[in-house]
Amino acid sequence: MKHKKSSSYTTFQNVIVFPGTVERLYSEALKYLRNNQFEKANQYFEEALQYEDDDEQLLSIYAYSLYESKSYEKAKEVCERLLSLGPSMYFEIMELYLSICLQLKEYKKVEKIISSLLEEGAIPQERLEQFKRLRELNATISEGMEKQEENTVVSQFELEQYELDVFLGFDASQQVKKINEMSYLNIRPILKQLKKIAEHSHTHPFVKSLILILMNEQKIDIELEMKKFNRMIVVNPSKIGLPTELPQYKMISNIVNEKLQQDPSILEMVEYLIAKHSIVTYPFEWLDFEPQKVAQNYIDFVYQMFGKNGGADEEIYRFIQELEKLSELQ
Repeated sequence: MKHKKSSSYTTFQNVIVFPGTVERLYSEALKYLRNNQFEKANQYFEEALQYEDDDEQLLSIYAYSLYESKSYEKAKEVCERLLSLGPSMYFEIMELYLSICLQLKEYKKVEKIISSLLEEGAIPQERLEQFKRLRELNATISEGMEKQEENTVVSQFELEQYELDVFLGFDASQQVKKINEMSYLNIRPILKQLKKIAEHSHTHPFVKSLILILMNEQKIDIELEMKKFNRMIVVNPSKIGLPTELPQYKMISNIVNEKLQQDPSILEMVEYLIAKHSIVTYPFEWLDFEPQKVAQNYIDFVYQMFGKNGGADEEIYRFIQELEKLSELQ
């Protein structure tokens, strides 16, 4: 239901909405979006859309943010809503919609839509190559999924690359690349290999995190023994949240936001570091350090980058420095 206009404020379902409310929510959403904190951005987009439910720009960026946060079903709904409005950026939204369908493994739908658009000659010349590449990618993944169902997901050569000794022979950046290559595939055929890699003491902490995230996304219901920072914990990937969904991350992020409300540029850098480091520490977060102290030390860490002195806790500060070095693989 659209709100009614008023000279000083608007009303929405009997709630007074003051001027600038939507703009403020939109601005907050964009701030988190720029920091790759998509879940937080989505919260502000959703709230803004309560008052501007057919705003094309708002819906478009929200759809992108949902896609990046892997909320594919919701992103698909928003794209369908947008396409029904006949947006000015129709083919950009259609391209995103097809990418979402790809993630949801709706290969027949992707092929049908692209074939129909090509036959009708509806795709502008400048976007023709993108849609053709998308069609090729769809065909490749679709074919790969069919092979998976026949238990021939990856070749013997590819399987051997995930054997512990072979995998650890690659440098860390190559390891990251190989884990990322499995994002579009069913990892169950190499689950034993991935488990050994994630549990091995010589595996880079960031690589361990990527494997755990990959298992989380594919709802792998196993017990995984994770060792990092002289700690050990047994986790079930299907039952643990993503790094930015864990309790300590949320507490630290909230504290930082409260402390730096008047310093948005520093806030942006601190939030970026916290989000980046949360992947390295996953699933441990910031060990036994108190959220209040961790938040303050991140603020001091960024201030010192600008030559300002702060009262940093030496132990926490060294840990943040270590996380920064480990996160360079990103």
